[in-house]
Amino acid sequence: MSWLTDDDDDDRPYGEYDESDAHVRPNPRGSRPRTKQRPAYEDAVPGRVLTVDRGRMQVLLFEGTPEERDVPATRARELGKAGVVTGDAVDVVGDTSGEAGTLARIVRIEPRRTVLRRSADDTDEVERVVVANADQLLIVVAAADPEPRPALIDRYLVAAFDAGLDAVLLVTKTDLADPAPLLAEFAPLDLTAVTTQRGEDLTDLRRLLLGRTTVAVGHSGVGKSTIVNVLVPEAGRATGVVNAVTGRGRHTSSSSISLRVRATPEDVAAGFPATGWVIDTPGIRSFGLGHVDPANILRSFVARSRPVVDPPDGILLQDAHDWEIVDRVNGGELGEAGRRRLESLQRLLEARGGRVVGADDEDP
Repeated sequence: MSWLTDDDDDDRPYGEYDESDAHVRPNPRGSRPRTKQRPAYEDAVPGRVLTVDRGRMQVLLFEGTPEERDVPATRARELGKAGVVTGDAVDVVGDTSGEAGTLARIVRIEPRRTVLRRSADDTDEVERVVVANADQLLIVVAAADPEPRPALIDRYLVAAFDAGLDAVLLVTKTDLADPAPLLAEFAPLDLTAVTTQRGEDLTDLRRLLLGRTTVAVGHSGVGKSTIVNVLVPEAGRATGVVNAVTGRGRHTSSSSISLRVRATPEDVAAGFPATGWVIDTPGIRSFGLGHVDPANILRSFVARSRPVVDPPDGILLQDAHDWEIVDRVNGGELGEAGRRRLESLQRLLEARGGRVVGADDEDP
C-alpha cells in the first residue's frame, strides 16, 4: 500500500507518479530482516551425551581432564527435528558450569561413526536410533529363567552387523542351566562368547569393554542391569525378577545411560586401557528390523561364518552367490548349527518381505 505526500498534486495523471511519491509502512515485526545465517558457536564445548530423559540430556564435558563434569542440557532450536541420543558427540553452549539450576544448550551433533537402530516391528520402516557411536554390541541372555531365545539373538546380530558393530554374546545364570547347547547354536559364527553366574568374577568381561564403547541389550530378566551394577558399582541400576507364570522379566530401566567402566590395577598392569564405556539400555522383548535392507541379512551372516569343513570348490562362503549359499550351508559347510541359523535368517527375510534365492533360480 502507498500514500501521497502532503504536497502531492491530486490532479496529476496516474502515470506521473513515481516510487518517490510513496511512503512505505515499516515492518511491524521488527526492524531487522530475517536471515538464514546462524551463529557459528565458535566457543562451543564438545561433550558426550550420557543419557536422554524426557527432553533433558546429561552431557559429559572435558572428558579425562581435571575440569571433567557432566551438565544438564536441552536441544537448541537450531537443531530442528534432529534427535539427540545416548552416545552422541555434541557441542554445547550456555551455562556449562553444571551447578544446580543451570541448563546448557546442545547446538550441534557431530557426524555419528555408528548407529544402532531398531524398528517397532519388521513391517515398520521408521527407524528408532538406540545409541550412537558404539563399537560393539553386548548381547545378554540367560541360560535359564528366562529361557534363551536364539531367534532374538539372531535379530541382535543382524542389527549389530548392519550397524558395523562387533558382537559379544554374554550368557548369564549358568548355575541354573548348561550354556553349551546355546553356545553350540552360534558356533559357526566368529562370535566372542562369555559365560557367568551369580557371584562370579567378571574380569574377562570387563577387559572386553575397556577401551571401547559397548551397548548392552537383552530382554527383561536376563540380568543385564545386575551385570552393569557389578561392572560400575556406582551405577545403581534397578533390577527385577522374572515372573514365574509368564517367564518374562519386568522392565526396570526406562532410559539408556552411558556408564564408565574402570580398569583394576591388574588390568592396567596387563596392558588394558584404563577405562571403557558401557551403555545400559531398557529391557526389550522384540527387536524389529524394518530398517535393515533384506539383502544385508544373509550377507552379514556368511561374512562372519566360520566353516567347519573346507569349501568343496575352494571358494569361500562369503564369495559365493546368493543362490549357492543355501545349497552349501545345507550341504554341511557350516554344520547342523549353521543350517539352523540359516533357517532362522530365512524366517527373518520372510518377515521383512524378502527371500533367500534358492538353488533352482537362475544365476543372476
